[in-house]
Amino acid sequence: MSSATTKKPMTKTEIVAHFAAKFELQKKVAAAIVAEFAELAVGQTKKVGEFSLPGIGKLVKAKRAARTGRNPQTGESIKIPAKTVVKMRLAKACKDAILPPK
Repeated sequence: MSSATTKKPMTKTEIVAHFAAKFELQKKVAAAIVAEFAELAVGQTKKVGEFSLPGIGKLVKAKRAARTGRNPQTGESIKIPAKTVVKMRLAKACKDAILPPK
């Protein structure tokens, strides 16, 4: 298989290079912007409970209730405690752009 046919997600370095080229910035500045955006998203989600990425979606803290699970090795029932998780809720425009409705 040639590298042209294998599709891989962009790396952080590729994203930084893309922004540097697109907005005519030094790569160091573009890297700082990407890092700050990630920090802002994490900080706001942690503090406020959600962070909106316009046109993409929303990071949201959600509480997951306690439940009964099963140990796949032994088959025995186990109690899974309640916990807080982070979810990504995609914007409708983003979903429709990636997977157009039928």
